[in-house]
Amino acid sequence: MQENNLSTFQYHSDILARYPAIVGGVIMAHGMTNGPTPESLLAAYQAEQQSVLQHIGSTPLSQIPSLSAWRSAMRGFGVEPTQYRSAAEALLRRLTRKGDIPSINLLVDIGNLVSIRYALPVAVFDTRPIQGALTVHFADGTERYTTLGESEIDHPEPGEVIFSDETRLVFARRWCWRQSEQSAARSDTTSAIITIEAHHTGAHRDILSALNDLQELLRKYAGGTFTAGILDAQHPAISD
Repeated sequence: MQENNLSTFQYHSDILARYPAIVGGVIMAHGMTNGPTPESLLAAYQAEQQSVLQHIGSTPLSQIPSLSAWRSAMRGFGVEPTQYRSAAEALLRRLTRKGDIPSINLLVDIGNLVSIRYALPVAVFDTRPIQGALTVHFADGTERYTTLGESEIDHPEPGEVIFSDETRLVFARRWCWRQSEQSAARSDTTSAIITIEAHHTGAHRDILSALNDLQELLRKYAGGTFTAGILDAQHPAISD
């Protein structure tokens, strides 16, 4: 499929009305090189995991402010957050229980490194399947979703927060729970929309820092060109 020349990411006005505190950091990235994670980044990723483990200590994940805010946000559209955990909480739960998070590929590992550093969900969406704008909105239930690693088409629950394009293809379900099969960053991914989102007090500060960290890591290891910005209720969309 041909790569899009123009990408747009946006929050629907209904989302901003229900969640006026949402802050989203977004990177439109082009011309990157993905593949196996190089040894130097793998070492940094493993060091970050150990640092995060020490920082968390015995603190329950539910008491980390950023994760607690995501739990509240998910309850707000009818999802039980201990059944469907935010991507950041799922990563940290794996880390605290298993002691490590396995490497997947360069782009995914960069996203996961920053995700555990800030306890915020990071998503890397390959832009090739995206038709038109990628919008965060409430589902009506007719949209099409394929679970990562599967081929069967499913549908989101009405009222669930999803990311979808203008063909109603779903790229993420339950806001920050899980990406779709089509959206995953693969070894040949060169362009992506990368998001990091927050609801907690201090979200702007954390999102700005995380966005800077993501761009620094991407420039060092993946190359490419980037358009980046911070979205909120006053600035709900970004295009490159």
